[in-house]
Amino acid sequence: MARLTPEEIEALFLRADGRYGFARWGRPIAPVVFGVEDATLAVVKGALEAVCTLAGHRMAETDPELGANLMVFFFREWEELLEVPDLGRLIPELDSLVARLRLAEATQYRAFRFDGDGAIQAAFVFVRMTAEMARLPAETLALAQAVQVIVTWGERAFAGTSPLAVLPESGATVLRPEIAGVIVAAYDRMMPVAAQDASHALRLYARLQGDA
Repeated sequence: MARLTPEEIEALFLRADGRYGFARWGRPIAPVVFGVEDATLAVVKGALEAVCTLAGHRMAETDPELGANLMVFFFREWEELLEVPDLGRLIPELDSLVARLRLAEATQYRAFRFDGDGAIQAAFVFVRMTAEMARLPAETLALAQAVQVIVTWGERAFAGTSPLAVLPESGATVLRPEIAGVIVAAYDRMMPVAAQDASHALRLYARLQGDA
């Protein structure tokens, strides 16, 4: 298994402005998925369950406060989001966001809400299904989204290397072991639900060494 250095772990949680920022879910994840058929829906929820199990976190049918606290949208064009009822109430300045994402030809976007402790309270995942994205196996696409919403990774965390890997023996797509290790360490009950200091990365590193 590849070993991550403290600097590499820190880089996973750097914001665009260079500041460190980490948060994990503080409540069970209650997902709802839009824009897919029932078979794909089961795959997406299965991927979320697998990542939650890895983290030692829980899922729920509903959130007592929000109903659903993880909303995942699959669609063809960004403009379709402007037609979703009440989405503008959940995502501030939705019109300008859609315009920016369309101009950038983005394929995905995630937005988070946080509670008073800084933990993730709700998340919104938007996936534009381009022809290239549509060629990916549903399991691969679902696992990638589940991994990227379990904590608040930095904007460039997976810009160069995917969090997933393909097993040469079977061709199955799996989570890279070093990224799985970071997720497990991040959900350690002794670790904070949120952190803004890079010393948090050192604590993650120490836990990874303890599991080695």
